[in-house]
Amino acid sequence: MIRVENLSKFYGGKRALGPVSFAIEDGETVGFLGLNGAGKTTALRIIACDLRPSAGTVSVGDVDAIAHPHEVRKRVGFVPEFPPIYQDMDVTDYLRFAGRLRGMSGAEVKQRLPVVLERTHLEDVAGDVIGHLSHGYRQRVGVAQAIMHNPKLLILDEPTRGLDPVQIVEMRNMINGLKESHTVLISSHILPEISQTCDRILVLGKGEILASGTEHELTSGLIEIRKVTLVVREPKATDAADGPGDDKIDDPVATCLRGVAGVSSVASAVIERESARIYHLQCARDVRADVSRAVVGAGYDLLKLDHSHSELERIFLDLVQGGGDANH
Repeated sequence: MIRVENLSKFYGGKRALGPVSFAIEDGETVGFLGLNGAGKTTALRIIACDLRPSAGTVSVGDVDAIAHPHEVRKRVGFVPEFPPIYQDMDVTDYLRFAGRLRGMSGAEVKQRLPVVLERTHLEDVAGDVIGHLSHGYRQRVGVAQAIMHNPKLLILDEPTRGLDPVQIVEMRNMINGLKESHTVLISSHILPEISQTCDRILVLGKGEILASGTEHELTSGLIEIRKVTLVVREPKATDAADGPGDDKIDDPVATCLRGVAGVSSVASAVIERESARIYHLQCARDVRADVSRAVVGAGYDLLKLDHSHSELERIFLDLVQGGGDANH
């Protein structure tokens, strides 16, 4: 278990972090989610023993990170935002070098190297000079050096920064594979990366933990869906206007939707190629079930029904803005 209690860090008299407290169970994948400047990197550097806190305690397993930082470093693999790689070395030589730096014997490095290359999908470039690799491959090399000594805890700071969409998917898949062997702590301000890779989320704002839990726990406990989008095939006999509007008396579907309790406004527009109309609803609550029953019950074809924005995105913005940390 990783346990953090009352952790704080000050720079020049100003608080950058804390006090924060949390625990991570063995085998968990936990995400730090927060805007830039929220304190995510500071927290990760302290846990990785790259930075000393101003106050508080950190323990990895049964080892006190403040009193015995060298022992904790043996149990932690850290990938900072810009991984520490030597551009003029080839991948294999660099990973051997990283292993020996962490006290591994030559035999241990030889045994571990093919495992690391396979888990980070670097087999095809094992003999290539790092400086000649794409940014995506260099990020993988950064992860590879962090797991050479098979650490208990793997810390990833913004692991998908600067990657293209294909590389992001590849990195995400790699992280999901590493979860089988390591406890993982990830920092990101990108919502899908946290949502799709982490078991639990810690939302940070201005150095404090604003909320914690699984995505389901956060969204079900603190948010209601306020915007709903649906697509309905237009009835054959209708004189509905072709442009967008909010109060079309001649649109029977809009009239039906306004009759649903909780719907405060309806805006619509035509999708000509499908002979359908898209409706955007502003709601006082989650009305999706009531809306679907009303539309189908009135004899219309309901083609699509969804909420307009990610629930995790909404709860994230509500939390950080409520905490005064909405500096986009």
